[in-house]
Amino acid sequence: MLLVRTSLLAIIIGTPAAYAQEAVGPIIIVTGKALDQTKGDPAYGSVEIDRARLTSEASGRIENVLADVAGFQQFRRSDSRSANPSAQGATLRALGGNASSRTLVLLDGVPQADPFFGYIPFSAIAPERLSSVRVTRGGGNGAFGAGAVAGTIELNSAGRADLPDASLSAFYGSNNASELSAGVATNLGAGFVTLSGRWDRGDGFFTSPIATRQPSDVRAAYDSWSTGLRAVAPLADGVEIQFRGLIFQDHRTLRFAGADSSSEGQDASIRIVSRGLWQVDALAYVQARNFTNVVISATSLRKTLDQRNTPSTGLGGKIEIRPPVGSDHQLRIGADARLSDGVLFEDAYSAVTGLVTARRNAGGNTATFGVFAENDWNIGALTLTGGLRADRWTIDNGFFAERSANGTVVRDDKFANRASWQTSTRVGALYAARDGFALRAAAYTGFRLPTLNELYRPFTVFPVATRANAALHVEKLRGLEAGFDIRSANGV
Repeated sequence: MLLVRTSLLAIIIGTPAAYAQEAVGPIIIVTGKALDQTKGDPAYGSVEIDRARLTSEASGRIENVLADVAGFQQFRRSDSRSANPSAQGATLRALGGNASSRTLVLLDGVPQADPFFGYIPFSAIAPERLSSVRVTRGGGNGAFGAGAVAGTIELNSAGRADLPDASLSAFYGSNNASELSAGVATNLGAGFVTLSGRWDRGDGFFTSPIATRQPSDVRAAYDSWSTGLRAVAPLADGVEIQFRGLIFQDHRTLRFAGADSSSEGQDASIRIVSRGLWQVDALAYVQARNFTNVVISATSLRKTLDQRNTPSTGLGGKIEIRPPVGSDHQLRIGADARLSDGVLFEDAYSAVTGLVTARRNAGGNTATFGVFAENDWNIGALTLTGGLRADRWTIDNGFFAERSANGTVVRDDKFANRASWQTSTRVGALYAARDGFALRAAAYTGFRLPTLNELYRPFTVFPVATRANAALHVEKLRGLEAGFDIRSANGV
């Protein structure tokens, strides 16, 4: 669909203020950023997307910006206004779209995948809140690398220097598409605070071609909002604390009247970054998510499935240390943990009578606990890099229960707990003989733990039946690649 949007209002009040306050004695500079990229990252095909590109995307959708990167794929061709939220997986390296992301998506270091389904809440990630994106293709190492089968997408929030004191914009287009966003940013001592909000809605478009369209077909309407709060403050010279909070809701309709889905979340994280002689990045986060979905039969036009409640929780944290080991080496060591739990409550309906035929309940817990180390070695124009991860993964408390409409137990499955160790590694080389030209090569392995949805939730969207598999093992990848990068001029 081609959507032409007309700007009604775009107001920017004030200019970015200095984020270091005048003071007597040393000036403490707060950036709100993570530790710098290592010199070895470009060996894995690292790509940067700057703020100018992020804020110039006509659709206002982060997934359309990410499509600039070769090999980026989603499970659906449509963006986060018309796709079912649970189908919003992100994949790199042309491994094939998957509803559960094969790519690790991080926002200020925090994994964004839904704890139950593994999808990415793209509608809640507003490009105007970001300063940059770094995409590293290939199996991942480093923090939370257990989910980086195909690579890592690192989203970095905008700092004080990127943001005006206040901003307000509104857009209106065809099919009653509208978008309203606003933000304020202010210095707070030597730190800063930002608050932003965004609301999108529209009647959407018809998802079926005219030749197959039925009178019951409706436009894929959408209505979503999100609010983000971020605060950054110094703890000492070269040490800062960063807090981020996000609340979002998303409502969509897919093809038929009543085929409604919703997703919502409440996220919070706290991070301490030290840029001293011993560099440290420590992070902890919590996520609360939920999802609902109603399936309408394409033949009877009756409700056949109501996924009425899918609460899930994600908890995790990491610590990364970069000790001083000499000017020719850059060493990263650390540990991380990621825990997910969730349950599903859904009702199946007869496409003939419209009555409840089954009530289902499923869920469980998954976790990964990992340690990692990676070193970059600079030898003139040549950079060699290598890293190793070891992860202990667990799958616990899995169950699936089904009852008939009158409460009779049809199935009551309890699945065995499982646990094992998994290692992954990556090595790379980057040769930059002159500015604008570089040769690179890399080899890597990676793995991904199956989601709770894949393990325990069977479902049918007639005539296709998808069976859960509680015995699923980790998904593994081995990759080898080489390439060259040419930058003939700035921006090219």
